[in-house]
Parts: sequence; structure tokens; C-alpha cells
Amino acid sequence: MSKNYYITTPIYYPSAKPHMGHAYSSIIADFFSRFKKIDGYNVYFLTGTDEHGLKIQRAAEKKGVDTLKFCDEISQTFRDLSKTLNLTNTDFIRTTEERHKLSVKNLWKELKKNDEIYLSKYSGWYSVSDEAFYSEDEIEDIDGKKRAVSSKSSVEWLDEESYFFRLSKWEKPLLKYYKDNPNFISPASRKNEVISFVKNGLKDLSISRKSFSWGIQVPDDKDHVIYVWLDALTNYISALNYPNTDDQLFKQFWPATTHLIGKDILRFHAVYWPAFLLAANISLPKAVYGHGWILSGEEKMSKSKGNILDPIEIIDQYGLDPLRYYLIKEVSFGNDGNISQDRLEDCINSDLANNYGNLCQRVITFAIKNCDSKIPDKIEFKKDDLKILDNFESNLDLIRGKIDEHDLNFYINFIVNSLFEANKYFNDQEPWKKKDDLLRLNTIVYTTLEIVRKISFLLYPIIPSSSLKALKIFDILEKDIVLDSITNNEFLAKNKKINSIDILFKKIEKKDD
Repeated sequence: MSKNYYITTPIYYPSAKPHMGHAYSSIIADFFSRFKKIDGYNVYFLTGTDEHGLKIQRAAEKKGVDTLKFCDEISQTFRDLSKTLNLTNTDFIRTTEERHKLSVKNLWKELKKNDEIYLSKYSGWYSVSDEAFYSEDEIEDIDGKKRAVSSKSSVEWLDEESYFFRLSKWEKPLLKYYKDNPNFISPASRKNEVISFVKNGLKDLSISRKSFSWGIQVPDDKDHVIYVWLDALTNYISALNYPNTDDQLFKQFWPATTHLIGKDILRFHAVYWPAFLLAANISLPKAVYGHGWILSGEEKMSKSKGNILDPIEIIDQYGLDPLRYYLIKEVSFGNDGNISQDRLEDCINSDLANNYGNLCQRVITFAIKNCDSKIPDKIEFKKDDLKILDNFESNLDLIRGKIDEHDLNFYINFIVNSLFEANKYFNDQEPWKKKDDLLRLNTIVYTTLEIVRKISFLLYPIIPSSSLKALKIFDILEKDIVLDSITNNEFLAKNKKINSIDILFKKIEKKDD
């Protein structure tokens, strides 16, 4: 089995500053990246910004600034967000970079050479906001304006010369691919949506524009720029040095393991992108996962609605790790979710401060007082000890399988249940009543310390900074976190000094209604 893992976020459209939806995609991708790293994989984690198209051009014109300078400034805010979110991304790609332009032009030439592109005339509805084309049955009238049914974005009628991609040719091959590769699109509801769309018939796709200039020029035709989605989607291979398919980076990491995206751009990734790749004789990514939206109230966040949730504000108030934990635990992966201040504070108080932080403090305090500030030396496991310790080994293969199925909900529930059982174990075993039986007292302390270590290893992909603070108890560093070691019940070095740590999470004083 290949131990290479390539995960991508959408490349974000820098027409405005980052919001919680961007943070969510990035945090989830970072979770998978960190998990695979501690499981011994070579990980390539890509994020970046999509900087071409009419929407960007108009935004820059509105501000009266040079378009590239406009992109430079806003792209930097997304690069800064990567640091703020403590992401482990390997690369940050910009579609205005020369390496990307080279890849896009080469893909175009390959499609042209394979007779997948032809020149004709485009007439139809186009959304500048979505950078997407819509058919008549995907348009509705709202307050006298034509809007896309799915996004509610306004559309305008375009009538111009355009290059077309022979998308209709790939209808049956795509349906066959979906059937032969049932895990290519997930969750299941998204797969059904895509299959239904393709079965309704695919029309050839307009892949160039003449009405604006901010984009990558079509090779050998200076009057046209390449459609922003053909441009943007290519980032996943341009970051791996395509068209040099003999490059070590490309050979090692393509096809991508998972394209992690918001559900609103599923069609581009699950229909257009695989069709482009098939037409260019390039391997398809292994999986596309369309997660839900982070809602503001009951609506998707958008600049036009003025309902943007700023992740920086929440991080400043509550800290990064609580936000990461909340988004992974409280937003059921694959579904839409809300940010609720009450639920966030409940997560901090109940799960993080009480169940995790308090468990760490209780066992450290007890060990310092009763075990000479050391990890107990002489121990003898009994049935109750092995039952809770072995639960990690017996579930490890299941955990790995669930992660490969993108089942984050199982993962977080396993951790929450493990914390509950750990606290229950410590309470039920009552080591404070075993001072006349030092062997038993030491075994209970050692067992609980091992559980703290194992849970901290599992929490590392979710709350990396906080789990590393907890692991300072044992002088365990980031490089020492190896997933396989949660099967080892005697990982901790006996007789080694235990370090006291600061409180991991301060409880939030909740205001009365």
C-alpha cells in the first residue's frame, strides 16, 4: 500500500477577506494531513488562491487598484490565515504564478491536440459571482432579477465567440467511472446529485472568454482568456510540476488522495475536472469530498449578504484549538453547520476543560503527591486496566478505515467516549483509597497516564497545540507522536519524572440570560 497522501483544499477566491467557511475547509484538511503524518505517511497538503476572472477584475477596478496588486494583498491574507489556523500545508499555490500558467497552457494544448476543443459561439446565462454557466432550468426570477437557483447569485446573458470543450463526449465515460469507483464522490447524497446531473445530459462547455482580459491567455489566440474554472482546477497538478509527469513530486503524489471542497463547487470537481483529465489522458483523483456550509443563521455566508463570520474574531476571543475542536465535533461532517457561541462555550467547558484538561490535572497532581513526581515503576495490570487500555488497539484498524472513508464523526465520538471512560476509570478505581496497596495505586496511576497519552495522540490532529502542552507531562515532542504507539500499553518510560503543566483550558464564565 502506498504511504503517500495528497490532500487539497479549494483554492480560495480572494475577492474579499477570509471567512469561517474558508477556515472550516482548511482546518478539516489539516486534520487529515496531521492524522496521516502520525500514521507514517508522506503527506502533501495544498491550499492557495484562485486569482483570475471577471469577478476579481471588477473588484480591483472598484477599488481603483492594479489587479495583480489587489490579488497580492488579499492572497496574503489567506496565506496569513494558514499560519493563524496552524496549518501544516506543504505548499500555497497562486494562479497568478508562472509555474501555474505554464501548466494551464500545457493542459490546454494537450486538449487541443486531442481534438477536445473547438471554436464556436456561446449564448447563455453566466454568473460572475459564481464564475459559472447556468442552463434555463437552473435560473429563476427573484424581484425582477434573473438568479441561479442553487446560489441565488445574479446572472447575465452572454453572447460571444468562445472555445468549447467537448464535455458531452464524456457523459457515458463519467457515468461508468462513477459506477466503477463508488468512493470517488462522497458523501452519498453528493454522489447521487452528480450522477443525476450527468444523466440529464452534458452539453459542451464554454472554456474561454473575450469580454475581459484578467486571466491566462489562450495559446495562439490573444483575443481569448481561459475560463477561470479550467484555469483554477489545474492548480492541483501545477503544484506538482505538471506537465513534467516524470517529476518526482508528480510521480509520488498524483493522483490526489482527496480533493476536499464545499458542496457548492461539487459540479466543477466531480464532472468538469475528471472530464478534462480523461480527455488529457491524466489519472483522476481518488476522491472528491463535498462538505457542507458553515451557515450564518440559516444562510450561507456571503459578502453581498453582509453575514460573514470572521474566524479571527472567534480565535481572538476563545483561542484557536477550541475553534478547531468545535468545528470538527459540532459540525457533522458532510452536513451544514452553524457557529453557536453557546455551543462553543459548552464544548470548551465540558469536553476540553472538564473531560480532558481536568483529567490531565487530576492524575498529574495525584502522581506528584503519591508517586514521587515520577511515572510509577512497579505495576501489575488487572482486567479493568487492560480493558480500557486495549480499547485503543482493538479500534485502531477501524479508526484508520473510518478516516479513509472521511468519517470524522466516528473519530471524534471515539475520543469523547474514551475521555468519558478515562474519567470514570479513575473515579471508580479510587487510587486515593489504595495507599496501603502501592502496587495497585501505581498501576492505576500508570494506566491513567497511559490513557492521557493515547488520547492526546488522537487529539493531536484536532487540537495540536493543546495536545502538545499536555504531552509535556511526559516530555513527549511532536516528532514522538506515532499513531501505532497507541497499541502499546507500556509506552511511558517507568521512573521518569512527571512535569506539571499549566491549565490547558480555562472555563468560560457563562452569562445568565
